[in-house]
Amino acid sequence: MGHDDHWIGRRSVLKAVPASVLATMTGTARGRASGRRAATSFPQPEVWLSGQATGSTAPPVLAGTLDVRFTDIDVPGYGPVRTRTYNGSVPGPTLRVRGGHQLRLTQVNGLPPNAPSSGGGGHNTPHHANSFNLHTHGLHVSPSGDADNVLREFAPRTAEEAAAGVAEPQYVTSIQVPHGHPAGTYWYHPHLHGSTAEQIVGGMAGVIVVEGDVDEVPEIQAAADIVVCINELKLKDGRVPAFTSGGWTAGVPSTFTVNGTVNPTLRLRPGEVQRWRLVAATGFTALSLSLAGGDGAPTVHQIAQDGITFPRPVALDRVELAMGNRADVLVRAGVPGTYELRAPGLPGPLMTVEVAGDPVVPPMALPAVLPAGRPFLDERDITDPDADREVILHADAGVFAGAFPNAFRMLGTGATPAADPGADLTRDPAYGLFDPSFTNHTLRLGTVERWNVRTDESLPAHGHPFHLHTNPILLTHRNGVRLDPPVWHDTIGLTGGTPGDRVTFLVRYDDFTGRTIAHCHQLHHEDLGMMQSVEYVE
Repeated sequence: MGHDDHWIGRRSVLKAVPASVLATMTGTARGRASGRRAATSFPQPEVWLSGQATGSTAPPVLAGTLDVRFTDIDVPGYGPVRTRTYNGSVPGPTLRVRGGHQLRLTQVNGLPPNAPSSGGGGHNTPHHANSFNLHTHGLHVSPSGDADNVLREFAPRTAEEAAAGVAEPQYVTSIQVPHGHPAGTYWYHPHLHGSTAEQIVGGMAGVIVVEGDVDEVPEIQAAADIVVCINELKLKDGRVPAFTSGGWTAGVPSTFTVNGTVNPTLRLRPGEVQRWRLVAATGFTALSLSLAGGDGAPTVHQIAQDGITFPRPVALDRVELAMGNRADVLVRAGVPGTYELRAPGLPGPLMTVEVAGDPVVPPMALPAVLPAGRPFLDERDITDPDADREVILHADAGVFAGAFPNAFRMLGTGATPAADPGADLTRDPAYGLFDPSFTNHTLRLGTVERWNVRTDESLPAHGHPFHLHTNPILLTHRNGVRLDPPVWHDTIGLTGGTPGDRVTFLVRYDDFTGRTIAHCHQLHHEDLGMMQSVEYVE
């Protein structure tokens, strides 16, 4: 048995096992899980851990196989579902690493052959629904080669290969997590342009945890460490309908699950503190989360946004998550009772929270300060103050014939050129749309720039979250108001209105060269062209 097989086999027994039990099963887990407790009745994804071969001095590796194929699963609270999955579950396994460790993931494409192209609409319409790749969303890692490279395609067998009995293809993603990488909550999902939305709303997503300094804060170390992965599934008759029209998302209601279950129940004792890793693995819906049920509802203190720890906990009534955002929160229970985690616009609670049992005496404490996850930037760091980048997220209706008539554009600095610059740009078939052969932004390592991003979407219900790959972005202003302190993100929600939201952020381009993307994280819009190419250069 090879080193990789040893770790794959051991991980297969870890699903839904409390961290306190894991600490007795493996020396690798013992140092990191000591003192942590998990809620045994609350569903948790399978956990994969990095480790070293016996006697090795090489950096630890998390090596495993993600098997992707259509799977018949049962979604508690909904029923039987047939969908594309990682290893037969929604969400996929949780990957736990530390800075300096390596992720080495073999992905098997066991999906059927792709349907022949219809020939209409080009690359900015849904296509290759059974091809994928892997994006480690929020990780500051290389976007090139076999790392976090979303320009790769992991294709299934062709029809001829399947008929001939050719083995299912395997693809390797190998990512070195830098020493000193911010400790926090990240996630992974497929990101092949043209198939991203359909796959994520089928449940292809999983959580990444980078462990580090914040986990050793005594008050956090004492708290149960709980993944709360919120998936938005688009299901009709127990399946994800093919993405065949621009109105596809509106025509299929969303089913929301937490760790693969509709409205699971999580229990706390009065005086207990739990750490929730909230992950908005949603493709189309932003979440404004709150605990409902009366004045005695547990209190919520946010300690991190998009994987980067705050300088100190922040008490909140609502936690705002755009599609793709994460928030680490400390939840402290007080008055016994039944409460619900809710978001406006959803058909029901995401999960039920029961506070019951013997109180914790004395009540568990909250930390006063935290090891801040990343130093702030300010305007004095900007390399060229006269060279701000501007991005406008814009949609034009009725541009194209066929099932996908609307043009979802990214305008402003570096916008994709028009096919006919002298004609009506609102009707142009290329202006501001994703063109894989065109570089919209060339970004030089070591420089700091200011971006101004806005949406001119007029409907508040429609949003265009902005996501830049590879480097975190520091939100300094929202709608002209300075944030004090600013907040690190990798995805920033922008709500429509009259006017729509506008934000300013600072970003330093560090460490990694290569070609990647910036895009709208409303994944319907990304697949239809609301995306740009980014080139990080020396």
